[in-house]
Amino acid sequence: MPKIKTHKGLSKRIKVGAGGKVKHKRAFKGHLMSSKSAKRRRHLKTRGLITGVQAKKVKRLLGR
Repeated sequence: MPKIKTHKGLSKRIKVGAGGKVKHKRAFKGHLMSSKSAKRRRHLKTRGLITGVQAKKVKRLLGR
């Protein structure tokens, strides 16, 4: 059985922590930030978590 190739596009967008948590960058932060509230901008800075079945699929695509 051949090895599974790493999905390069996904590997640039997602990080897997030491504990196995899958983290991603939040959307809606590219531009037009002045119209968003300070609270919303602050929360957009934090990384989001991918859990459950989606996390399992992502890990498989990353070769883990």
